[in-house]
Amino acid sequence: MRIVLLLLVVSGLLQGCFPVVAAGAGAGVMMAQDRRTSGAYIEDEAIENKAMDRIGKQFGDKVHVNTTSYNRNVLLSGEVPDENTKAQVERIVANILNVRVIYNELTIGEQSSLTSRSNDTLITSNVKLRFVDDQRFSATTVKVVTEYGTVFLMGIVNHAEADAAAEVASGSKGVSRVVKLFEYVD
Repeated sequence: MRIVLLLLVVSGLLQGCFPVVAAGAGAGVMMAQDRRTSGAYIEDEAIENKAMDRIGKQFGDKVHVNTTSYNRNVLLSGEVPDENTKAQVERIVANILNVRVIYNELTIGEQSSLTSRSNDTLITSNVKLRFVDDQRFSATTVKVVTEYGTVFLMGIVNHAEADAAAEVASGSKGVSRVVKLFEYVD
């Protein structure tokens, strides 16, 4: 309670900096509920930022690549124009410090439309909401990424949690396929 009161007092003094303080507090809460170490959480953020920066510098708007890192395991999703570009994107990410595994799920073809991306966002939100209602696992232990109706699940879970998460995700509206990219603790 003291911390919340202190944040409110400090935020009043910082005025324009309140969003930064609130974002920092939100990240702290997320880290506290996450099964990754705080170091892995921070490294995942750095991996994602470095990957997006390097891919952007190399390819600009010629590709649509999403980079998701969870416990140093990286999921590449989106669209690239050809196999060569797909391999180059993977090499860029492989050269980032602390990357352990790369799941290259990039597809060859035209970039997805805004409508398709919006639909994927809706599917992700629906899956996450259904996770909150399920009592077999904590919704905060599973990261959800959706691309063209395919739901990718990442996290540090036991097998029962993984199966439950996949079951919930597969029963969600609009999901065409579920891919489990979990690390197992049992």
